[in-house]
Formats: sequence, C-alpha cells, structure tokens
Amino acid sequence: MNLFQNAKFFTTVNHLKDLPDTPAEIAFVGRSNAGKSSAINTLTNHVRLAYVSKTPGRTQHINFFELENGNFMVDLPGYGYAQVPEAIRAHWVKLLGDYLQQRRQLIGLILIMDSRHPLKALDIQMLDFFHITGRPVHILLSKADKLSKNDQIKTLAAVKNHSNPTPSVKKSAFNCSPA
Repeated sequence: MNLFQNAKFFTTVNHLKDLPDTPAEIAFVGRSNAGKSSAINTLTNHVRLAYVSKTPGRTQHINFFELENGNFMVDLPGYGYAQVPEAIRAHWVKLLGDYLQQRRQLIGLILIMDSRHPLKALDIQMLDFFHITGRPVHILLSKADKLSKNDQIKTLAAVKNHSNPTPSVKKSAFNCSPA
C-alpha cells in the first residue's frame, strides 16, 4: 500500500512557536513553482490535497499532512522568484532556515527541482545548507515529461554528478502530470 495514499491535511503554521508536536516529518522544499504541490498530490493520489498554482509563491506557510502511520509530510514555502514584498520574503527565509536547522522531528528532505532548470544557485545553496544537519536528502526532478528521454537522462546524470560527494543525497526523475 502507498504510505502517502491516505494523507490528510493537518494544519498550517506561519511561526515556529506554532509547530505541532509530531513523531517524524519529511519536508518537501524547492524553488517557487518547481512542482512541490503537484508532487505531493501525485504521491498521495489526491487531486487537491496541496494547492497547485501557476503563480509562484502560493505556498506561504508550513503545511502539515498526516500520513496513515502517524508521521507527517511537510510542504514548505518555495524559495526563489515569488513576487512578494521583501518583509514576507525575509520572514520565509528565517522560517525555512530555522525549521530546517532546528526541527528535531525532521528526518529527511525532498528537494524538488524543475528538471528543465536543475541545480540553480538557490538549489545548491539549499543542499549545502541542509547537508550540515547530517540528514538524508532526496532530489526529485519534477516536470520530467517536458523533456525528451535523452534530455531526462542528461539532466539526471548532471544532478547525480553534482551530488556524488554527498552520499546522503539520492536522485530521481519524476513526472507529476496526471496520467
């Protein structure tokens, strides 16, 4: 059975002090509009568990989804080019940084990158930033259906070659489009 299939929205928070007490969490992070919400919806086999938008920056809080086994997956705000006021951007940077560095329940990270634009400076910065926690990272390349098979292979190889020195980083290509 798919561990994610019966996921349910649990809560949303905008401040670390409001984080729920959970046993374990896997967080989904990526650039604005990289496909985080689509990946979550695909993994959970739900159409609208996580809100999908063409406008970058729609996920503005930390969203918790409870899994059937009592653990949680967490949808984090995107980083990058969302058009928001500087005060909101600064809040997201602090919120994300503190959550990723301090959250003891966080056992791993899914870093989602658009396969057409992988390994941007902010993605590399995120890998470096999270690497110091010693927790595993899985890189998920979204929107792979927008590339030819040959380009998918090249992109996956480039990402693998970039992160080879870091054995805790796993890589895969993923199509989040409805079948």
